[in-house]
Amino acid sequence: MSSSEIERTLVRLAHEIVEKNNGSDNLGLVGIKRRGVPLAERLGALISKIEKHPVDTGVLDISFYRDDLTTRDVRPIVQPGAVGFDINGRNVVLIDDVLYTGRTIRAALDALFDHGRPKSVQLLVLIDRGHRELPIEATFVGRTVQTSDQEVIEVKLKEVDGSEQVLLAERAD
Repeated sequence: MSSSEIERTLVRLAHEIVEKNNGSDNLGLVGIKRRGVPLAERLGALISKIEKHPVDTGVLDISFYRDDLTTRDVRPIVQPGAVGFDINGRNVVLIDDVLYTGRTIRAALDALFDHGRPKSVQLLVLIDRGHRELPIEATFVGRTVQTSDQEVIEVKLKEVDGSEQVLLAERAD
């Protein structure tokens, strides 16, 4: 995907979010660190233009919630950081760049619920590449890309990487 394709996809997704949620009242967008955060901020700006009022956006750090971290050492005590707004009773859209096995999203849900109890949680991903290990499905998908386990999807965003594109590459083993 080129930069312009990413932008068009985000515009479409912003409209889908507004439609599914009957507007943006009671809506909050939460980006999963790293690349979910700029996606959430961009979507928040787009929805704010559509709805003519600001939409809360926040950040979710899931580092210590991953189940694929080593279990040999003592796990650190997690001090959850602030999402950036009160999620209690809100319709939360959880945002990430790529949906693959589902493990990141499982960790994100654990982290999110440590911050409160939203009314609903919807998942938005820029790319769904399949190969799920957990029963997780995105509510909003930018693009579905069929991949093999030998391939990787690289999402590059200007806020994080200095360039803007989505690439499909062979895994370097």
